[in-house]
Amino acid sequence: MHRRAALAASAAALLTLLAGCAQVGSTAPADAATGHWSGRMSLRVDSAPPQSFSAFFDLRGNPRAGELQLTSPIGSTLGLARWTPREATLQTGSDIRQFDSAEAMIEAATGAAIPLDALFAWLDGRQQAVPGWRPDLSQVQAGRLQAVRESPTPTADLRIVFERP
Repeated sequence: MHRRAALAASAAALLTLLAGCAQVGSTAPADAATGHWSGRMSLRVDSAPPQSFSAFFDLRGNPRAGELQLTSPIGSTLGLARWTPREATLQTGSDIRQFDSAEAMIEAATGAAIPLDALFAWLDGRQQAVPGWRPDLSQVQAGRLQAVRESPTPTADLRIVFERP
């Protein structure tokens, strides 16, 4: 059961990170030129019972190949997602799950299809819509993002604070 809880937390964080970081016409909140973003994130999911999660994250790469690592405040790894054009893996503790693609990994982990291309477009400061999400990025210049998933249910609230290089 502990592995399931860790996988669920990693999957929820992966879902919201991949779906929540849109920005229109702004400077990217981290080092987009090198494909590297890091900081802190928190997620609240209005499920029954409600769930909340927070972690440090480190994202490297692009839609075709990359890595997302989630760590606790004390530095232990909560989850690690890696993808290439040929496969994707999601590791939580000693449990490693393999998938044919990053999109398949995200859908299996979260139950929702999330366009990975959109994440990197958003991080690059380019608009790309994702149905069901309402981002509030009025403080992106200060290194803060918020996105609310309004549909499908349960709703979710994601908050990200980027570290500046």
